[in-house]
Amino acid sequence: MDSRSTKYRVGVVGGTGFTGGELLRILLHHPHVQISWIFSRNHASKPVSSVHLDLEGHLNDVFVDQCDWEIDVVFLCLPHETARDFVNASNIPQEVKIIDLSRDYRLEPNHENFIYGLPELNRKKVKSAKNIANPGCFATAIQLALLPLAHQKILLHDVHITGITGSTGAGKGLSETTHFTWRTGNVSVYKALKHQHISEIRQSLTQLQPGFSQRLNFIPIRGNFTRGILASIYTESEWSSDDVLQLYEKYFEEHPFVRVTDLPVDLKQVVGTNMVRISVNVIDGMVHLVSVIDNLVKGASGQAIQNMNLMFGLPEQIGLELKSIAY
Repeated sequence: MDSRSTKYRVGVVGGTGFTGGELLRILLHHPHVQISWIFSRNHASKPVSSVHLDLEGHLNDVFVDQCDWEIDVVFLCLPHETARDFVNASNIPQEVKIIDLSRDYRLEPNHENFIYGLPELNRKKVKSAKNIANPGCFATAIQLALLPLAHQKILLHDVHITGITGSTGAGKGLSETTHFTWRTGNVSVYKALKHQHISEIRQSLTQLQPGFSQRLNFIPIRGNFTRGILASIYTESEWSSDDVLQLYEKYFEEHPFVRVTDLPVDLKQVVGTNMVRISVNVIDGMVHLVSVIDNLVKGASGQAIQNMNLMFGLPEQIGLELKSIAY
């Protein structure tokens, strides 16, 4: 196929949640994508725009309750612990590529024939992959901040992480801690030192630095905003600020969605985009890293499309050249 003119047929399973809606929003403007169907048993025959009001006038499709596998790739935007069941119960043809946005295939030994889809770590593997396990949102922000240190084999001390995430990171289902009246004007810690993404982060770091066994002390915080993740990370280092900054610039020089700086970074620089901004400094013998991403884009749907581009030999940035709203 000539990837410059091909339209790849896309199916979306679980298109009613935040990641499904964000995926559709971005795919609508992708020049090499034709959205073939959007699957939802509970909303079958209803207009997609009845769930995602922002798509009214942009997408006229209705949800379907049957999957037509005459497609090139399927995105699974299903709740955790259900994507594997869907794959096992569906007769998905071998030629159809799968990109799973849940955690079901991220960790060994559950990879099976799925490649962990962090392009800044596994770009070569992603290009030749049939199936992708898309990384988690906190895991993406934290891993990208630490990978250059692991690549240089200089992660030698415990790592301390504080991360804050917007309410969309908890998914669309309502609970006390996602309700407007609870979340507004409020912040809280949850899953301190036991967050599920710690294992995912460690798995990637040991891929670059075998034997890494230091503690990853991660304190996640629920933020009183809608979308975005800011992770503040520090660990001991004997390197200078200039040397660490050069290390980061070199590691990410061929990765178009990562920007490295020694200046402060903030969420508004990345929200609505597939960009990652990482601030790098050494202060009193500590490397201090601040990583910011949009949890729904680079932390989920945008990264999934980035992986799709690589799998089909398309330019990595196509369909993802999104500008943040800075004010």
